Amino acid sequence: MKRALISVYDKRGIVEFAKGLVKNKYDIVSSGGTAKHLKDNGLEVREVSSITGIKEMLGGRVKTLHPFIFGGILARKEDENELQKLGIYFFDIVVCNLYPFEEVVKYPDVTMADAIENIDIGGVALLRAGAKNFERVILVSDVSDYNWIIKRIEKDGLSYEERLSLAKKAFVYTTRYDSAISDFLSQKKNFEEKLPSSIGITITKVHDLRYGENPHQ
Repeated sequence: MKRALISVYDKRGIVEFAKGLVKNKYDIVSSGGTAKHLKDNGLEVREVSSITGIKEMLGGRVKTLHPFIFGGILARKEDENELQKLGIYFFDIVVCNLYPFEEVVKYPDVTMADAIENIDIGGVALLRAGAKNFERVILVSDVSDYNWIIKRIEKDGLSYEERLSLAKKAFVYTTRYDSAISDFLSQKKNFEEKLPSSIGITITKVHDLRYGENPHQ
């Protein structure tokens, strides 16, 4: 049985995507609000805690951070014997998106406590682990990719280039996320400092243009 780990804040389309995975004989593993959401919509879900042997702790701050989870994501095919000795099983797909830090800190009255609670730790680790092992793992970080990924799984699976593309997208995502956190904390660090020593800038493409400058150049 193939396994998918699902941990998402943005739950748009996740039920349909998970149903598509189940249809293609994936076992769904999840935790927290994601697991509840999937169960409430009729899906059979295995809780992360049933694999790790440890319930969520610290008010949900620690859910997936465990060798039984990350070993299953980071393991290569040649590591299978070691996994079997440890009682760890492969994860073939990781579906993850993060707490909305950028959205939260847009508000001028946001408190430091609110900002801190929206810094995702486990999710970023899941994204990086899945992206690092893209040669074996399908890493899904964007809800807009759900439909085509399911279609490719149903057909003949994702190619190396497609998995690599998903990995690159995830690293861009985490880079932007970390940059937003760094920029926010830098602004709070020292009000006398007119300009931080470094500023991270990320730009999102809206659409393709017909040409770069002027048509005659």
